[in-house]
Amino acid sequence: FQGIYKSSCKTFKWKILMGKQVKVGNVVFGSDALPLIAGPCVIESLDHSLKMAESIKTITEKIGMSFIFKSSFDKANRTSIQSFRGQGLEEGLQIFEEVKTSFNIPVTTDIHLPEHAKAVSQVVDLLQIPAFLCRQTDLLIAAGETGKPVNVKKGQFLPPWKVSSIVLKLEETGNTDILLTERGTTFGYESLVSDMRSIPVMKKTGYPVVFDATHSAQNPGMKGGKTGGFREYIPTLAKAAVAAGCDGLFLEVHDNVEEAKSDADTQWPLDQLESLLRSVKAIRAAFI
Repeated sequence: FQGIYKSSCKTFKWKILMGKQVKVGNVVFGSDALPLIAGPCVIESLDHSLKMAESIKTITEKIGMSFIFKSSFDKANRTSIQSFRGQGLEEGLQIFEEVKTSFNIPVTTDIHLPEHAKAVSQVVDLLQIPAFLCRQTDLLIAAGETGKPVNVKKGQFLPPWKVSSIVLKLEETGNTDILLTERGTTFGYESLVSDMRSIPVMKKTGYPVVFDATHSAQNPGMKGGKTGGFREYIPTLAKAAVAAGCDGLFLEVHDNVEEAKSDADTQWPLDQLESLLRSVKAIRAAFI
C-alpha cells in the first residue's frame, strides 16, 4: 500500500505542476503557488470595498499568498427581484479603480452582457464569466476579444468534460489566458455537490483550475426568496479541492456575514480567513 501511495503522489505532483501558466497582474496561476481570489460577493459601498481589500491583502501578505480582489458591480442573477444588486457599472468601475490604485492589487468582476466586456476590461485585470452564462457564445467571444485573462465558472448544470467547448470558443478569439472555476453541481436535491474529479478533468484542457469554496456551499432557494447555504462546510470543501490539485482558491469574504447584502449564508468571515488560508497552504505544500 505504501508503495502504491508514494507512486500515486509522484504522479499527482507532476499533474499539479504541468499545464499553462496564466498571469493576472502580478499573480500567477498554474505554478507552485496557490493564489486567492477573494472579496465581498457584491460591492456594498466604496468604504466597505476599500476596507475588505486592505484587510484581505494584509492577511495574504502575512502568510505569503498572492491575492486578487473580487466583487460584483451587479448581481444580475439574484433569486428575488427585490434583492440588492450592487452599485451598477459606472460606479462599480470607479470603485474597482480606487481599490487597484490604493493597494496595488489586481481586481476582477463578473460580466453579464457582451457590451460590458470592453468597458470592464479597461479597469479590471481578469474578466469573470458567471456559471449560469458559461455557454453564452457572444459573451465568451466579447470577453476573449478584450485580450484580458478570462475566468469561466463552470455551470452548475455542466459536467466537467464539457468545458472543452467553452475553452475552444475563447481560443477562437486568440485569447489563451484562461482560468476555469469549479463551483459545485446541482443534482436536484436543493443543494450543490462538489465532485473533486472535476479538478483533474478540467485540468486536462491544459488551463489552470480554480475552486470556488463559498458558492459550492450554497443551497439555492433554501430560504424561499433567497439562497441559503452551509458555511460550516466551506473549510472541508476548500481543503479537499487543494488536495485534489486546484491551482487557485476563490472565496467570498465579508467582515460581518450576518449583515452581508448578498450570499450572507456562504460568505466566509474575515476574522477566520487567516486560519483557513494557513490550512490550505499546508495542504498545498504537502503535494508540491
